[in-house]
Amino acid sequence: MFTLIHTEKNSRARLGKLITLHGEVDTPCFMTVGTQGTVKAISPRELEAEGAQIILSNAYHLFLRPGMEIIAEAGGLHKFMSWPGPILTDSGGYQIFSLALLRKVKDHGVEFQSHIDGLKHLLTPEDVIEIQRVLGSDIMMPLDECVHYPCSKDHAEVAMRRTIDWAERSLKIAKSQNRKIAKSQSHKVARQMLFGIVQGATYEDLRRDCCSRLAPMDFDGFAIGGVSVGEPKDLSYNTVKLCLGLLPQEKPRYLMGVGLPEDIVEAVEQGVDMFDCVVPTRYGRNGTAFTSRGKITVRNAAYAKDFSPLDPSCSCYTCRNFTRAYLRHLFNTEEILGLRLVCQHNIHFYLELMRRIRQAIAADGWKEFKEGFLAAYNRGA
Repeated sequence: MFTLIHTEKNSRARLGKLITLHGEVDTPCFMTVGTQGTVKAISPRELEAEGAQIILSNAYHLFLRPGMEIIAEAGGLHKFMSWPGPILTDSGGYQIFSLALLRKVKDHGVEFQSHIDGLKHLLTPEDVIEIQRVLGSDIMMPLDECVHYPCSKDHAEVAMRRTIDWAERSLKIAKSQNRKIAKSQSHKVARQMLFGIVQGATYEDLRRDCCSRLAPMDFDGFAIGGVSVGEPKDLSYNTVKLCLGLLPQEKPRYLMGVGLPEDIVEAVEQGVDMFDCVVPTRYGRNGTAFTSRGKITVRNAAYAKDFSPLDPSCSCYTCRNFTRAYLRHLFNTEEILGLRLVCQHNIHFYLELMRRIRQAIAADGWKEFKEGFLAAYNRGA
């Protein structure tokens, strides 16, 4: 269930609350990515300490390893990975199209070879919903077809229409599963949410068509997919703004795979409620930290004798206890602590950014917040 609490008076930025089986989520929110049932380099206890309310995992990867039988025997994904809070599971459609060795996309589903061992698999929209039922995720995503940029309009239209068909099939099977479970168990066990995904590449008429077809369907929320796949930022922003104007205002809106801090701020202003991206931990593992004054790459020689914290304005464990010089030393000596500390800092930075965003919206002070944040962030960069 989603409740829209407040819309900022000078923008489309909004506050909301998402209520799931495993807890409540304040929106706008950022979901740290735990693709394979773990947020890289960070323990669930550390995520809780940083205030993470929800994480994202990937059904495709978990289907391949360790497999549904093991996760089912463990009691579901929450117990398997020891994470008590809400989990959103991506269907893995993007991973199938980008990682699979060979794939054939047909109307009935996707045939592909695993990028791990080369074994052949067939996944239908119904299979993907069943996988996520076994995982026990709080929010499920349907199988969709994501295209890269640039993409011909004919190709984008075929993928978009297939995505709509798969969405209808996913919704039908999800509702059927919920009814069956509700008859034999508690209603609480039955209620997994399902979001619809908007595709259509950068073609406005395709995006409009997709939104108009999906919006009347009884999804619990809607996601905007197929952005940040190589297109210029102005096209991304225009696509997001267009879709948000066409999707139901009373449902949560999730921008998939975004992003960088400046992209999040721009999208929040247009009314996006949910974000996810691998950026905080991926950058952290390579020695790049996000700070209130932009990004810094701590492995660089310039920080060899820099005994200041990553970000003097940050209150995370890393910034309270360690210097840039020490972190550079850890990376140069290939000590695993270095990447853990920078990853932890980056996650804190993103979650703190979302807290500050929510405070600004609640106070109707979005313009001042946005201008102040971007001025400091871009000046430092």
